[in-house]
Amino acid sequence: MSDLAPLLQGFFTDKLMLQLQASTHTVASYRDTFKLLLGFAELRTGRRPARLSIADLDAPTIGAFLQHLETIRGNTAATRNARLAAIRSFFRYAALRAPDHAAVIQRVLAIPPKRFDRAIVSYLTKTETDALVAAPDRTTWTGRRDHALLLTGVHTGLRVSELTGLKLQDVHFGTGPHLRCHGKGRKDRCTPLTTAMVKVLRTWLRERGGDSADPLFPTRRGTPLSRDAVERLVAKHAKAATAICPSLTEKHVTPHTLRHSTAMALLHAGVDITVIALWLGHESTETTQVYLHADMSIKERALARTTPTGSPPGRYTAPDTLLAFLDTL
Repeated sequence: MSDLAPLLQGFFTDKLMLQLQASTHTVASYRDTFKLLLGFAELRTGRRPARLSIADLDAPTIGAFLQHLETIRGNTAATRNARLAAIRSFFRYAALRAPDHAAVIQRVLAIPPKRFDRAIVSYLTKTETDALVAAPDRTTWTGRRDHALLLTGVHTGLRVSELTGLKLQDVHFGTGPHLRCHGKGRKDRCTPLTTAMVKVLRTWLRERGGDSADPLFPTRRGTPLSRDAVERLVAKHAKAATAICPSLTEKHVTPHTLRHSTAMALLHAGVDITVIALWLGHESTETTQVYLHADMSIKERALARTTPTGSPPGRYTAPDTLLAFLDTL
């Protein structure tokens, strides 16, 4: 066994799991990164992963691997940067435990993340949201489950992992009805429920039954829904909803789109950005700023306040071509 193998094992068991108590999603992401990297290094060097040394993962190799992710595997720059973040985390761990490879490690740590364009977030309007929530066939058990799940996602803005992790005991109907979830970064937060949401969840819980520790939105077998299952059901109902709301055909609707839609609905209602950050469970309001960029109504109100004296208010409207022709006569 080489010097790389025990360091990598220690990084996962000691650093990630024991010291940082990283979530299962983080561990899985880092695991997949190194499975891809070690497989790439094996093809490049001809040595099995257990025989690889830290010196085999030098800066040129890491750079070639990152290029391979984008050109061969078709990964985005954001995915490439996430893989690089996992690699750099390991090399920072190795820097204190393999000083003889300090030069190699420092060159790898010097590899910068790739800059990329950030698209404006996609979200659903109220009409589109209503059509999506109404799409499930509520004459069936799965349709009633999907209706309650979609309505919960749209109202609370929970991440898909938080949505699938909800248990029956997380629903509270007493004074100040709310949902409690254990979110990203091991933070607990509560989201208030409207009267309509309480009515839907009460109806679902009566049909759902089960113990307090059971999943709120289970599969037919009673197990929690997977991330892929939620993505499939959202896509299925979004496709069905296009019959009622054709504008949905122009949008790629995912569970995260529901989260964006919640944020935009709150923003349009005049809710302060700091409250939206708390609602969504953002670590910083800087993360929530993307919704300000996507909200054209806020920009239009700002434009209206800067209208020069004597100018008609509102946005510029192109003149009618027929009237413009008649004006030239």
